[in-house]
Amino acid sequence: MEIAVSILILMVALIIGMPIPYAFGASFIWIAYSLDFQTDFLLAAGYSQLNSVVLLAIPLFVLAGGIMEKGQIGESLVGLVERFVGRFKGGLAAVAVVASAIFGSISGSASATLSCIGSIMEPRMTKAGYEKGYTAAILSAACPLGLLIPPSSAQILYAWSSNQSVLACFASTVGPGIILVLFLCVVNGFLARRMPIIIPEKQPRAVWMEETKKKTLHAVPSLIMPLIILGGIYGGIMTPTEAAAVSVLYAIPVGMFLYRGLTPKGLKDALIDTSTTTGVIMVMFFMVMILSRLFTMEDVPGRIANALLQVTDNKYILLLLINVFMIIIGMLMDDVSGILLSTP
Repeated sequence: MEIAVSILILMVALIIGMPIPYAFGASFIWIAYSLDFQTDFLLAAGYSQLNSVVLLAIPLFVLAGGIMEKGQIGESLVGLVERFVGRFKGGLAAVAVVASAIFGSISGSASATLSCIGSIMEPRMTKAGYEKGYTAAILSAACPLGLLIPPSSAQILYAWSSNQSVLACFASTVGPGIILVLFLCVVNGFLARRMPIIIPEKQPRAVWMEETKKKTLHAVPSLIMPLIILGGIYGGIMTPTEAAAVSVLYAIPVGMFLYRGLTPKGLKDALIDTSTTTGVIMVMFFMVMILSRLFTMEDVPGRIANALLQVTDNKYILLLLINVFMIIIGMLMDDVSGILLSTP
């Protein structure tokens, strides 16, 4: 009964818009009070979970994404992709999808991907004749590529909360990420046929080759970044945390001296935004880990598993039910909170 009331408190708090850390805090306080758990034990359990070097990668990747956004590194990626894809009807939307995938392989963040690529592509797509609703839909559907294409802060979080290999989690999302890119581009191709979109005039081959060469050379520094990060991780040279630190150290001079978009003020703003985001995330981590420990001690995962098995023991139907449950979770909370609550 106490667990059911705790889950109800959590869901109601999320629905009415209470800040997520407070919602989880109210839920675990109710359980601790009802079942007479020792507060000092719960606080120590939450702290021990946070005491992990792996978690340092998350604020570092968030900082790298902020630096890339303010340093106009994403602009060079969009310009390069546009040379190859943007000449066709519906090509700008495909550019947004592919650029989101490339940017996501550097920043590891969906919000940073949407903020950077969205701010670049939205004015271009609107000018080309795309409806605002369609533009918002395609950009919102493409930004989760920042969570799928490794390195991904969400996969680091999942690996940490489930004691899995970070590299294995990275590898597991490459295929789904590529499939999502292809599906979005194919669906966009069909939908774009009915839209009054302005198609760029075809350039002579010699002019196109020259412009493409310039765009490629301009984008080389930004393209080197994912090679350094992923090559270092999969080559065994760096851990994900070290790779995140290297991405920050690489992004600062590239954004400041090569692309000349990053100013000292922009760097300061990126540091402040990262600090604020990290503070909120860490408080949320602390609350969620305590609640997850309580749920585990009360065997909530086992009860849920037994309830599902009473419905069916078919693995495909079970997977479908779990996906429905995850959709509901996604409606109520952000990706970080959903991963932290569901994984344990």
